[in-house]
Amino acid sequence: MSALVEVKDLRRTFDVSKPWLERVLGREGKLVVKAVDGVTFNIPKGTTFALVGESGSGKSTVARMVAGLLPPSSGTISIDGVKLDKKDGYPKSLRRRLQMIFQDPYASLDPRWRVGDIIAEPMRAFDINSTRSAEQKRVAELLKLVGLHPDSARKFPHEFSGGQRQRIAIARALASDAEFIICDEPTSALDVSVQAQILNLMKELQQKLGLTYLFISHNLAVVRHMATTIGVMHLGRLVEQAPAEELFTAPRHPYTRLLLESVPDLGMSGRPRRSMQGEIPSPIHPPPGCAFNPRCPFANDRCLAEDPPDIDGVACHAVQEGRISAKTPLPA
Repeated sequence: MSALVEVKDLRRTFDVSKPWLERVLGREGKLVVKAVDGVTFNIPKGTTFALVGESGSGKSTVARMVAGLLPPSSGTISIDGVKLDKKDGYPKSLRRRLQMIFQDPYASLDPRWRVGDIIAEPMRAFDINSTRSAEQKRVAELLKLVGLHPDSARKFPHEFSGGQRQRIAIARALASDAEFIICDEPTSALDVSVQAQILNLMKELQQKLGLTYLFISHNLAVVRHMATTIGVMHLGRLVEQAPAEELFTAPRHPYTRLLLESVPDLGMSGRPRRSMQGEIPSPIHPPPGCAFNPRCPFANDRCLAEDPPDIDGVACHAVQEGRISAKTPLPA
């Protein structure tokens, strides 16, 4: 299966230094945060690649760079063979094939616009429908496609619930005949009862229209339902990549295993569980070696000194040395 999206050695740094005069007077140097550090992945057409990890791991920064909203410091992003230009972004012919669904449906829709105009905006931006009647017909089709009545086009966003607003956001993303949709935690602001409806709708649309998703989430239950392949991020790096079922049944990286341990045990099996210990290291002053070593139960001297390379989809010295496997029990 050919890759629609190819991301290679993607990096993004942010200068968080104090103003120049304060640094001179205080004899301080520059401070740089490596928000994304060498991320590489491919997304085949018609599949879903999910990025998971704790808050601050760099997931949304990756999403914004892939969307062209934030220029990368280095690395390449290609969609259907067309590379992102760091200065000019994507060409217009490609931009219409790429859309984004944002986390908060209350903030992503203009409260002063009617729903029909919100959905029609991408069509007008890319000159898709030349006549008003064709535009209105397409808006009605999109509203029905996402489970809303065509009369909703005359209403304002405040007249809808959170789940209905996210349906409107999905309709807007489809208005330009997009093939690749970036979903930045699209259900985290919704009630649990509504989340399943939106996720099922997205899966149905993917099967019907052949959509490709980059799915950002911290909810592992949601990711398991949606993803074809999963990438686990920690402090700007991808520490593990694997097909969804493989990652959930046989996770290899200690960080992945501890994340899965944090998922509520709905079956109430009573098995012993180990919670994640400690805090996320400072991205401004990360620890030497593997960034996960302060919280890793398998860390040794090499982990404290050397940053592990990504080998066979996992960046962990303990895995690469054969010291642990997916069946190695976590220390109590």
